[in-house]
Amino acid sequence: MSTTRTFTAVAVGLGLVTLAACGSSSGSGDGGGGGTGTVTLVGHDSFAASEDVLEAFEKESGYKVRVLQDGDAGQAVNKAILTKDNPQGDVFFGVDNTLLSRALDNGLFQPYEAEGAESVAPEYRADPDGHRVTAIDTGDICVNYDKAYFDEHGLEPPASFDDLAEPAYKDLLVTSNAATSSPGLGFLLGTAARYGDDQWQDYWKKLRANGVKVVDGWEQAYNEEFSGSAGGRKAGGERPLVVSYASSPPAEAIFADPQPETAPTGVATGTCFRQVEYAGLLSNAKNPEGGKALLDFMIGKTFQEDMPMNMFVDPVREDARLPEDYRKYSVEVDDPETMAPDTIAENRDEWVKAWTSLVLK
Repeated sequence: MSTTRTFTAVAVGLGLVTLAACGSSSGSGDGGGGGTGTVTLVGHDSFAASEDVLEAFEKESGYKVRVLQDGDAGQAVNKAILTKDNPQGDVFFGVDNTLLSRALDNGLFQPYEAEGAESVAPEYRADPDGHRVTAIDTGDICVNYDKAYFDEHGLEPPASFDDLAEPAYKDLLVTSNAATSSPGLGFLLGTAARYGDDQWQDYWKKLRANGVKVVDGWEQAYNEEFSGSAGGRKAGGERPLVVSYASSPPAEAIFADPQPETAPTGVATGTCFRQVEYAGLLSNAKNPEGGKALLDFMIGKTFQEDMPMNMFVDPVREDARLPEDYRKYSVEVDDPETMAPDTIAENRDEWVKAWTSLVLK
């Protein structure tokens, strides 16, 4: 989230894969409104797009595209804030609803209303008055389960947050650190949305007593600890429950050889938190006209319909169509937990501090 994409042991969702950008590899020329020079997209390591899609933008706009991947989402946002006076690029992609207030409060973006923004589903629009960010994609952070494990043990997989604290699932769940990982933070926010500010800590006490394992990042949790992923099976992963994405099962199936009739992993749909990713025109961008053209393109149907098979996320355009294979293996999440950006902004840091003290110490 490509000219070259490596799918490292089925990395998926709003936190995975690698990209080598087409176009020029250096410089950020003067766009000058005439479609010349280079436009640089800065984002997290999960950004990926098809080569022909990026080439279509270059042909249509006249700008060459340079993509700079800057670590996971939290790292990339923090670095962008630190370099905002002399930014590394023109557009930043990958700030999500869990970190959006940090970016806006620190003046990371300048106003620009992307052409086609009215096609974004209303529930995904943010900063409607300031137009500093444009919603690009959405996905659900959810507990995934290894179907084979539960079949072999004659055990029903968990379906809800409550289930995860039951004795039947003791020592089965692995998640990533809420202080360092976007999925880990999303899972924490999901529990806060589900149980409220006065009860989520009690819930995590139950999870801790039930043997939840916490690792640094999603990659380790999913591709090393989780028994249901291709990487986890190779690494000898022993945990059949993992915090990942609702789009992880499609990725497991699509990248398998041969493709199975059904995905080898499932989703506990009662454990999901809705995540939305945004892009914006960086303050002090050297090529603001190129940045505007790129934002227009990213919200267009060509890019939106390319995302599911590259980044395993859902488009935010209401008229975008999902690819057949993606639909075939997708899991419908009808009622994910959500939280207003203002609520996240007011509580995120204190919740993470309390979670760290409660779970890790």
